[in-house]
Amino acid sequence: MIKYLFGTVLLLLFCLNTHAQKLYTISGQVKDKKGETLPGAGIYLSGYTTATVTNNDGQFTLSKIKPGSYEVVVQMMGYLPYSKSVIISDQAVNITIILAENTVQLNEVVIRADPDREKNLKLFEDFFIGRTPNSAKCKILNPQVLYIKYDGDARVLSVTTNEFLVVENKALGYRLKYMLNLFEYNFNTRIVYFSGLPVFEDLKGSGRKRKTWLNNREIAYAGSPQHFFQSLYQNKVEENGFIIYKRIKTKNPNRPSDAYIASTKARLMKRMHGASTIGSVFTDSLLMMQRLYDLPKEFTSLDMSGVATDTLVKRIYPNMKTINYKDELYVMYTKEEESNAYSNTGHYVMRPLTVPNYQISVVSMLKGPVSFYPNGAIHDSKAILFEGFWAYEKIGDMVPMDYVPINKR
Repeated sequence: MIKYLFGTVLLLLFCLNTHAQKLYTISGQVKDKKGETLPGAGIYLSGYTTATVTNNDGQFTLSKIKPGSYEVVVQMMGYLPYSKSVIISDQAVNITIILAENTVQLNEVVIRADPDREKNLKLFEDFFIGRTPNSAKCKILNPQVLYIKYDGDARVLSVTTNEFLVVENKALGYRLKYMLNLFEYNFNTRIVYFSGLPVFEDLKGSGRKRKTWLNNREIAYAGSPQHFFQSLYQNKVEENGFIIYKRIKTKNPNRPSDAYIASTKARLMKRMHGASTIGSVFTDSLLMMQRLYDLPKEFTSLDMSGVATDTLVKRIYPNMKTINYKDELYVMYTKEEESNAYSNTGHYVMRPLTVPNYQISVVSMLKGPVSFYPNGAIHDSKAILFEGFWAYEKIGDMVPMDYVPINKR
């Protein structure tokens, strides 16, 4: 079962309380380390479609910004990507940004150094963009900027870059610029983790194309982690089509620990080596240890009594809520069914025979409590692990954090 550590840093969009819902601006100036202003630099808000370009004096203004915490992302040809956290509470914010020149030429170094690059790049595309129908219509436009490394001892594939990775999504009508901080796939645990800053740009298209994109975006958003945590924040989980159960794991009392089995096998092998003949007692004991090792370490059961959101969710700060729980959340989205294509991907989560073919995801808490915001963003991207449908859908099915469903427009 391939698992997915929620890490697309969709990011820190911490919206503070404001009675009047006033809008503000983020403005500033972009310079190089010599103090020279930089015209033509792209200025973005991570996770949004909000963007602008610096003028001839290197100045910029992002308007109509709600109070909250944002990540301002800057892109300029010949310079390293840059990000800066900005908090808006009750007044406009002005910042100065200093860019560093990009002196590393990854294109030549990576391609010549890695004979397995194409194979590893395909793995990266599968685990980063995904293998959904929408993902199939995505294309990385600049794969040459990726630095790909495989650690054979740890069996970990890692990918980094010092430039924006550009992904064109012809299913949803976005060009995604992604500042990839880190991507890792562990072949031993089969866990995928990646984090970074996404920036969305609308593709240009005919009215017919745009209608298709809007419909696909609606489907991609519905039942997503973003949709779920927004519903959880608004206390509209069931109303929006989600049902939450608990998945409980208990240790198998008949299976000894790995340490005990390993030490027992080592002791038996040592005694066999010292004996003049190999006795059937030693052989039978080794076979018994192997049978014990093959037993499941734990049993999984499903508590279908339901999880009350008023006991699951707590509010600690204004416009920030937290969840903290034992076991695992077994989340069903009842307004869409799982496809046959999904069932064959290895992400499938077992369900009781009485449960219809709803989309099912499992949320494991790695460290709690987990904080989240009204727009569905998670504060700590390494705090939870997804299995099931949410591990299946990745970058290829992502919509901006300011996405508004059609029925709410």
